[in-house]
Amino acid sequence: MKPLLILLTLLIGSTVYADDTIYTDSNSTITSDGSMETTINSPPPSAISPQISSSNSDLCTVGVADAVQTQILGISAGRTVRDMNCEKLKNAKTMYDMGMKVAAVSVMCQDERVFQAMLNAGTPCPKDGLVGDKARLAWEMEAVEEAIQQDQNNPIRKIFNENAETKMGLGVIISTLAFLFLL
Repeated sequence: MKPLLILLTLLIGSTVYADDTIYTDSNSTITSDGSMETTINSPPPSAISPQISSSNSDLCTVGVADAVQTQILGISAGRTVRDMNCEKLKNAKTMYDMGMKVAAVSVMCQDERVFQAMLNAGTPCPKDGLVGDKARLAWEMEAVEEAIQQDQNNPIRKIFNENAETKMGLGVIISTLAFLFLL
């Protein structure tokens, strides 16, 4: 069957041929001035900021990206930023789920707002393993110790607390400088 089709195709194809005769019309005239102008308008290149996906809601990161484009130069950048409060909440929840309730409260007390709220509620944050009234007393003692330490380390207070002659000399120097400054 195939040889018959091939033979038919060859016979039909051989009977068709192209006419090479050129027909010309002596009355036609074509005129062209040969000038052509092409204008291409294209937009400037674009700086496209990278996409930072945070589709996993269990991550404590936020994606930040930005791009700037001028006619000559384009710059784009992106990065992730850690959310420390989210990490603190996750740590506290994990500790609570593990049965470490005092440690979970301690983690939350690192936030000054939570610390003040706990004091206002009458349940102070744990301190060095102490809870309740013992923890409250420990926090108060620490505050007093910090105030004493701050007073002892303040050099201006040291100058004024030493003796009257130093105070007088320092007052003369400051008033002389003020007088000169006003001139």
